[in-house]
Amino acid sequence: MSTTKLNGKLKGNMAFEMNINGHNLVIDASEEIGGNNLGPRPKPLLLAGLIGCTGIDVMSILKKMRVEIEDLDIEVSAENTEEHPKVYKDIHLIFKFKGENLPIDKLERAVELSQEKYCGVTAMLKEATSVTYEIILVE
Repeated sequence: MSTTKLNGKLKGNMAFEMNINGHNLVIDASEEIGGNNLGPRPKPLLLAGLIGCTGIDVMSILKKMRVEIEDLDIEVSAENTEEHPKVYKDIHLIFKFKGENLPIDKLERAVELSQEKYCGVTAMLKEATSVTYEIILVE
């Protein structure tokens, strides 16, 4: 089993800076609640991690299937609960594939494998809420 460790250093007020795999990232609160808006908020980064995790999976699987696409755009939407702690519920992913004569069965299989077997972020989020998806072909 491997362990992931990160360190967040206070950079003044509410902002924290951390280094993730050699990349510096600052997370901050919005000005409305006293932050300085120096970086993204923590919860949207969770959704960004979901997009990255499943996107990398899907591209890797498609390469193994020898399916070449022109582009892939992944959108995610999630509702916030009203009560504290405000958490995401009903997360929905939209995979928008662009290319000519794309084999929809292989696209569906790649997304299914990512969402049901490989994406660790999806697996963790499914412990707390529903994660659904759809596939759209873009001409």
